[in-house]
Amino acid sequence: MFTKNEIRDLIISVFALALIFSSFKIELIFVTLFVVIIVFFSHEMSHKFLAQHYGCDAEYKMWPLGLFLGLITALIPGGFVIAAPGAVYISPYKKGFAFRIAHLTRKQYALISLAGPLINIILAISLFLLNFIYPLELFIMTARISFFLAFFNLLPIPPMDGSKIMAWNLRVWLLVTVIAFIGLFI
Repeated sequence: MFTKNEIRDLIISVFALALIFSSFKIELIFVTLFVVIIVFFSHEMSHKFLAQHYGCDAEYKMWPLGLFLGLITALIPGGFVIAAPGAVYISPYKKGFAFRIAHLTRKQYALISLAGPLINIILAISLFLLNFIYPLELFIMTARISFFLAFFNLLPIPPMDGSKIMAWNLRVWLLVTVIAFIGLFI
């Protein structure tokens, strides 16, 4: 279930990311919009749906400052883009007739954090393999943005996904981070 605010925040974030990743080039905006919908939406929804699976309320909320930083850094030629448009906020309180509290273990909390980068890595690898069968620049572009999103989110800086995964299991964090990093250079 999606709230009106969540739908609004997702739409604004998707369009802002399309501008960021297209470097404001009008001729790339529609292709980039398609790519961002696949890469970003799958990332955020994997967090949301796994959190809901564990009995939590989960809702995507945009971060206006993160959107602003992304748009500004995209204007800097050859610079590093900061893509932090928002996040899925997880509440252990399940709404309904009566409130219910979901007790997440450290592992469950880390798995919710891992879901986003992992779906990006799986998507990127799948698209690279698909590109061998059906060579298409769109597959490569989508895979690269997906690897970038995974790597960026795996940085061990709170509140990024990587900090929660690393706190739970250093080996798992290291493995997925190395895969995402290597993917940046394929």
